[in-house]
Amino acid sequence: MSVPLTKGGNVALGRQAPGLTAVTVGLGWQANTGYDLDASALLCDGSGKVPSDEHFVFFNNLSSPDGSVRHSGGGGPVGPDDQQIHVDLDRVPADVSKIVFPVSLYEGAARGQSFGQVHRAHIRVLDRHGGAELTRYDLAAGGLSDETALVFGELYRHGAEWKFRAVGQGYASGLAGIAADYGVDVLRAPDPGPQPLTPPPASTGTHLPPPVAAAKPAPVAAPVPVEPTPTLVSTPAPTYPGSPQPPGSSPVTCFFDPDHGPGATMVTWSPQWGVARPVQACGGCAQRVQTTAPPFYAPPQPGYPQPMQQGYPQPGHVQQGYPQPGYPQQGYPAPHGDPQQQGGRRFGTGALIGAGAAGLVGGALLNEALSDDEPDVVVNNYYEEE
Repeated sequence: MSVPLTKGGNVALGRQAPGLTAVTVGLGWQANTGYDLDASALLCDGSGKVPSDEHFVFFNNLSSPDGSVRHSGGGGPVGPDDQQIHVDLDRVPADVSKIVFPVSLYEGAARGQSFGQVHRAHIRVLDRHGGAELTRYDLAAGGLSDETALVFGELYRHGAEWKFRAVGQGYASGLAGIAADYGVDVLRAPDPGPQPLTPPPASTGTHLPPPVAAAKPAPVAAPVPVEPTPTLVSTPAPTYPGSPQPPGSSPVTCFFDPDHGPGATMVTWSPQWGVARPVQACGGCAQRVQTTAPPFYAPPQPGYPQPMQQGYPQPGHVQQGYPQPGYPQQGYPAPHGDPQQQGGRRFGTGALIGAGAAGLVGGALLNEALSDDEPDVVVNNYYEEE
């Protein structure tokens, strides 16, 4: 007959089944979809700690080192139990004083899950040979809230016999908190150095968080090729040699505009009136003077057109209406013997004689027109015959 227990209660299994050598611990629960629970077993020595990490039996380590405790895996519910753990009591090492059975929510904190939403949780102990239920502990409904891991119960030695105790102790820190209490190092962060970790085999049942692995380094992005910035090369402004200044004198400003600054360049300026003379100008004005044709240079004034002066021929520049040596003008004959002059005309001897005669006649007529002498008047008397 099964013995029901409440939290903290215990029962001697040998009294329920004399000669008991092996038991099956069944654990079950009801949870909403998306809840993933895992049962495990911790083989502890007299100090209440596991002798080694291999004494932590769970889905990724289905058997203790001596084989006395074995996890059935996550193959699915077996009768009223969701998972079962088999214990050969007569094979458990003598230094193991108790076997603890916790259940944890896989990634409960990350998923916002807790045992407050788990219902009808239980743990029971069965005689493995006959299958009879020896004792059972049903966790009280509504007695849990934020716990993400829970110790359901434990088998422990009491002299020469084995007993079972209903524990019901919860941990808000999950299975990591239980492991820390019982001395399991497999869930603790490893050393920072590189350590090869073997991923857990695939399981069709629920899953326990694997050992914490070293943080994977973030991938380094490939360097983006940087286009070289083109160097802009500008042509420097032309420089002009400056005029030597007498020692102790103040700088001479630009001849054309004192606001331009010092007159550092000597240039020849051809004014409208007068003769060309050297002046000192700034670099800009000097360049304009040197690239602007004479007769004179004057900065253009905004709003006032600059008229062209006529009637005053300048050396080396042809003026309209004035014959220049070496430059044939329209209406003026080119010198004889120079057939290469463009616009020149040749005159034959007859043309010259005709021109001379025309001049003589014209002169005589002009002389008579201008003469002050009284004209000789010839009076002819005409009589009509009678």
